[in-house]
Amino acid sequence: MTSTAPSRESTTIGELVRRRLKEMKRTPEELAAAVEVPVRYIEELIAGARQPARGRTDVYERMTSFLQLGRNDLMNCIPATPPEVQAPKPQVRRMLLALCNPDTAPELERRTGREFGELAQRILDVAQGAVRRMLDDHIQLRLAAADRGASYSDMRLEIIDFLEATPGTLTAKAVTDFLTPRIERWDVTAETGVLRVVLKPSERSRRGSGRNPAAARASVGLDEESATT
Repeated sequence: MTSTAPSRESTTIGELVRRRLKEMKRTPEELAAAVEVPVRYIEELIAGARQPARGRTDVYERMTSFLQLGRNDLMNCIPATPPEVQAPKPQVRRMLLALCNPDTAPELERRTGREFGELAQRILDVAQGAVRRMLDDHIQLRLAAADRGASYSDMRLEIIDFLEATPGTLTAKAVTDFLTPRIERWDVTAETGVLRVVLKPSERSRRGSGRNPAAARASVGLDEESATT
């Protein structure tokens, strides 16, 4: 059975998923197994409490395949207007500033909520670009899950939650688990607004392994000075 393209104005992702599961006589548990996430993720999605971020994870691809949907059916359910960037919570803001060049941090600390939120989004984009590759590395995922005493699906969900995070939803735990181990420091040039993010040696080694260093830097928008410092 193939699907009928949803109406963008009237269909949410949750409604489309619920309808296709009913049409195919499949269950949320089976979809969760195909996406390799805990069933609560699918239940929250169907209930409208969660919406996967566009292009940040493999969730849409896996759901599209399992539900036998058209390539853009799920994407067409996403609101056309992206949400406004929100400022990080105070604790997260302090943790991000702690990773900043100490000479620049006092000036950045005076930035307004929205202005700092846009800066935090750029830093988050770099970290999410580094973490995104973990979803494709099943061995690394299983090792990370074993190290934390978590199931494979729970580990995937933890990574997906981080990849779907925005400055306003970013948690202190996510900063500790995903940013701090990867970012040695970051800085912004006041005159040009250029963001420089220096990755820790272990992350630079993983990023450059088997790839042209310039291509590796370009993939996450790091400038040359950041990647080589």
